[in-house]
Amino acid sequence: MMQRRDFLRNLSAATMTPALASAARPRNRPNIVVILADDLGYGDVSAYNPESKIATPNIDRLAKEGVRFVDAHTPCGVCSPTRYGLLTGRYPWRTELKTQVLWPWDKALITPDRLTLPKMLKPLGYKTACFGKWHLGWDWATRDGSKVNTQVRIGDPQREIRYEFAKKVLFDQPVREGPTTRGFDYYFGVDLPNFPPYTFIENDRLLAAPTEQKPEKMFGWPGAMSPGWRLENVLPEITRRAVKYVNERTRASEPYFLYFPMTGPHTPIAPDTEFIGKSRAGRYGDFVQQVDWSVGQVMDAIRASGTAEETVVIFTSDNGPENLTYPVLQEFAHASQGPLRGAKRMLWEGGHRVPFVAWGPGRVPAGQVEKEVVCLTDMMATTAAITGSKLPNESGEDSYDISPALFGKRRSKPIREATVHHSMNNEYGLRQGDWVLIESEKSAHGAAEPVWWRERHGIRKHDQPAELFHLKENLRQTKNLHGQYPDRVKQMSTLLDKYKREGRSVPAR
Repeated sequence: MMQRRDFLRNLSAATMTPALASAARPRNRPNIVVILADDLGYGDVSAYNPESKIATPNIDRLAKEGVRFVDAHTPCGVCSPTRYGLLTGRYPWRTELKTQVLWPWDKALITPDRLTLPKMLKPLGYKTACFGKWHLGWDWATRDGSKVNTQVRIGDPQREIRYEFAKKVLFDQPVREGPTTRGFDYYFGVDLPNFPPYTFIENDRLLAAPTEQKPEKMFGWPGAMSPGWRLENVLPEITRRAVKYVNERTRASEPYFLYFPMTGPHTPIAPDTEFIGKSRAGRYGDFVQQVDWSVGQVMDAIRASGTAEETVVIFTSDNGPENLTYPVLQEFAHASQGPLRGAKRMLWEGGHRVPFVAWGPGRVPAGQVEKEVVCLTDMMATTAAITGSKLPNESGEDSYDISPALFGKRRSKPIREATVHHSMNNEYGLRQGDWVLIESEKSAHGAAEPVWWRERHGIRKHDQPAELFHLKENLRQTKNLHGQYPDRVKQMSTLLDKYKREGRSVPAR
């Protein structure tokens, strides 16, 4: 691996390549870039939280030059399910993964017959690539041909079973059922930076043999590691590869779809040397600033390529901030959740309301703030609309076309009838208009919040099995109105049950 100083110099040079003329293409065939941060909170980005202790100039510039959505949501409060929803346009709780996330050696969550964003775009002439964190499962070859999910349910940690299974994995064999079987022409990245094997994966092969074991002091699950592996190298390397891809595709006539699921600021909190001490929110804040730097590198490459007006970029996050950032909030007075209640995994707004910025010179209006309620599952139908393709009725069952909001067109009514929220414990919520209903036997994870947090915001514990909030009047979700509006609760519960029963929330196409 090259020295960090040389890497930065080479990467900066790559992004300053003179503008290259691209072949003419139909206007409804723009390059599409989706940048997905990992565990980035609504309040981490300066454009969303003026009191943020973290500088995010590149994301802020995107917001200034594009549309900043202030009511965007992930389909779940954790990452594997959200990634499924983004790439398929379908709520992830419709799969067999009802709780938790995928754990080491779990099978592929996206079935082979499921239409995905890249699969939809390839017949239209798009080249497709993914750089970064996959976390949607694989089919690992083993000595005896066994699979871990014959022993343990998908999404069930069962660490001891998985530790034993790892001893049978053949790392010199192809890793099947990954990104290149789900629509991507090319893949480079890691399953997770905190899961084995600790090495890069290119397409369906490990880039370096994991012949060592991860040191106990290094963050993450125990497991095989390639020699010299450093957690600090992961984000810079996938960034370099993504930038290189943008530069390479600029020389080609075909449009491209680039999916860039970053590995930060998810744990392990691993900012590289150049970023340590740069924020006012500790190592976590430093890592967020490195995430912002990565966004800037990709955007610099797009701008320098001369194809900015032929490109649409979406920047967002896969869920709210890790609740381990509560100490960051307390020590540095930095609110990763911004004005919201809750964090990753939870049904409150802080668990699933995320930054969402659309950028596209000549297509997306600059400097606009959009209040439309949107969900990451909407990327499927929106991309179909942008490219002039028809989404089959049996695909994108929970995906609405939000292109009118992206492109600043007038609407007479909300795009979405309602939006389903989901927690890692298979609990549900429903957003409709300014109302949000939370159905939770655990009082919406009240015990997950530190006492000092509840005291600061005047939140009292309650014994009711569900919650109803009016977000326009009470964004912090401190006043539970469940007992005061039984008719609204019944109406919203009925609609939620309908969405579950019918297998879709979007009307048949």
